[in-house]
This record gives sequence, structure tokens and C-alpha cells, in this order.
Amino acid sequence: MAFLNPRALRWKIAALTAAACCAVAAVIGVLVHQAMAERGERTGNDRIAARMAAAEGEYTRTGTAPLDVEVLTPGQLAEPLARALAAKDKNGLYATWYDRKPPNWYWLWAAMPVAGDRVLVARTDMSAEVRGLQLLDRSIVKAVLAALLVVVPLAALATEPMNRRLRRGSRTARAIAAGDLDARIGPGGRARDEITEMSAAMDEMAAALQLKLEGERRFTADVAHELRTPLMGLSTAAGLLPEGDEAAGLVRDRARALNGLVEDLLEISRLDAGGEQARTDAVPLGELVADVVRRTQTQTQTQPVVTVGAAHVVETDPRRVERIVVNLVTNAHRHGAAPVEVTVTGARVVVRDHGPGFPAALLDEGPQRFRTGSAERGRGHGLGLTIALGQAGVLGARLTFANAPDGGAVATLDLAPGPG
Repeated sequence: MAFLNPRALRWKIAALTAAACCAVAAVIGVLVHQAMAERGERTGNDRIAARMAAAEGEYTRTGTAPLDVEVLTPGQLAEPLARALAAKDKNGLYATWYDRKPPNWYWLWAAMPVAGDRVLVARTDMSAEVRGLQLLDRSIVKAVLAALLVVVPLAALATEPMNRRLRRGSRTARAIAAGDLDARIGPGGRARDEITEMSAAMDEMAAALQLKLEGERRFTADVAHELRTPLMGLSTAAGLLPEGDEAAGLVRDRARALNGLVEDLLEISRLDAGGEQARTDAVPLGELVADVVRRTQTQTQTQPVVTVGAAHVVETDPRRVERIVVNLVTNAHRHGAAPVEVTVTGARVVVRDHGPGFPAALLDEGPQRFRTGSAERGRGHGLGLTIALGQAGVLGARLTFANAPDGGAVATLDLAPGPG
């Protein structure tokens, strides 16, 4: 259907070519029309001049005019012809009037004053010249239409190599956006034009972006790995502190939080690397989500409301689904407000809270690590939703974020996303 899209570049170029052809044909047609019209008028003038010269000679010799020439008084002349005769140059031998109106279609009249207050009046039929001119105009129009029938498809086909290169660039850009940082447009043939320059610039940009992202990924992974060793010692030391001591409890709590942060960073680095693979199995989605939410309750102060509708048995990785649901529910409790509602219908899981909702930046740009978006959403590292989005990508699922019309944040995990 892309070939039939009227807004496609090929049809815009074809339309521009057709417009150029029509403009050239119009200019040439007008010039040829005027030239043929002038030629026809000269032919008519030559005929009428010969007739008037012969009539004048005969009238001078015999006092009579030929049968095809009338002898009239000035008062008997048609008004346009009388005006033309009155405006006649002193050096002019006769006056002419081209009658284009009925009943005398396309007649060229001529009037010549002679002795005795008489006027010789002759006419010649110009319809043959007019019909020839009309036939020429129709022939020009037919020729232009025939040329357009050939030029427009050829113009559309001639743009196909350019369109193919542009589509290749679009596919490469989408592949890079989907995470394939090795995708490149390439030289695309021997052409050296603006598209080639744009392709080379996009490849350079993609290479620079890949280097920066890989550097960021290595830095995140290295930092997380380097922190693991001292964290293990810190956690061990915190475990040796006496129970019941408020300061010891605070140290253990912060050690657990720091350990969780490092594990999240390691998980993000693995997701960024693109090496994660889902291990699918047939899972009753409703039972899985209900069990996950029940176990998550121990980490929250209030019990989420779980509603299981006509849930499906889906082919998915239950460990990754559990990770996504835990992060969504924890995020709703941490940054939203009760009640937190979890609804399972078909292959879709919806987690909703009744807090201030997601910030506009998150809705526009998606989750960003180390950024929660707004103060009213609470404090956090912004890693939970980032990890959930990455795990959904590994599953081939779609995770979307929105705000409910009556308030509250809504996160929707669709394990069987449709097209688009």
C-alpha cells in the first residue's frame, strides 16, 4: 500500500514532473497557437487584399464590381466596419473587420472607398483557418496527455532507487531505536548525492552513540561489580552488630538498600547488554500474579486489591513476569497512594494506585534511571520502572504508563501485544 500512498515522495516527484511538463506544454502551445493564428490572419489578409485590388481595378475600368464584391454607401456599412473605415489611416487602401460573432462566424470583412461616394465591400471565410487552429490545439492537448501517461509512471519508477535507499535508512533508524546498535545504513551503491551524505552522517552518529552507550554500560557494570565486594563485607559486619540497637538497625537497613541498588544496577547492565533470553513456559497468569502480589505484601504496609478476570494461560517467563509485577506494585506503594489495585484480564496486567499519578516527563520520555520525576512521587532511584520496562522488552511484551482520568498512576503490562 506504500506504493499507492499519494503523499509518498515518488508521487510528489511525479506530480512535480507532470506540472513541469504541463507548464512547458502550455507555453509552447500558446506560442504555437499565436503563431498559427497570426499566420491564418495573414493568409486571410492576403486573400482579401488580392480581392480588393482586383475589385478596385474592375470598378475603375467598368464602373461595376465583381460578383463577390458589393458596392455600398457608407450608411449601409455594418457599424464595426464603418468605424474601422472611419479610423483608417490616410495611407491605408482599405479597412478590415474580423467578425467572430454569429451569424457571420469567422468572416474577415474589408471596405475600400471609391469615387462617387461608394464603398467596395468584400469578405472572406476564415473558418478553415479557425478549424485548423482548433485541430492544432486539440492535437497539442492529446500529445500532452499522451506524454503524461508515459512521463508520470517513468518519473515514479525513476525515484524507486532513491525511495529504496530512504526506506533502508528508516529501517536502520528503527533498528537502532529498538536496541540494535550495530545496525548501519552503509554506502548504498555508487551514488554520491545528498542521500549518501545523510546516510554517512547517520552511520557516524550511530557509531558515536554506540560508543557512548557501551561506555556508559561498562561503567555501570564495573561500578556495580566493584561495589559488590565491599558491600558483602559491610553486610557481614552489619550482621554482627547487636540486635535491638537503633543505630545497628539503621546500618543494616542502609546496607540492605545499598545491596538492592547494586543488584538493580547489575540487572540493568545485563538488560542493556541485550544478552538476556526469556525461558518461556505455560503459566496461568491470574494465579501467578495473585501469588506474586501476596508475597509482595510482606514488603508493603497495605494489601493490594487483586481482581482476576478471564485470565489466560500464557507462554512466558514467570520469573521475569514476577520481577515486573513486584516492581510495579512496589512503585505504586512507594510513590502512589492506597488503594493499590491489580487487575488481570486475558494476557494483560494492570496496576493502579490513587496517588498523584506519573509525572509528565515519564509519560513523554519513559522511565529514566535515577530520576523519579517529581517530588510528590516520593523519593527513589528510578530503577524499578526502568528494570520493569527492560524485562518487558525481553519478554516481547508491552509496558505502558498512563494517568487515570480521576487520578492515580496506571501501569499496563500486555503479554500479548497486537500490532503497533
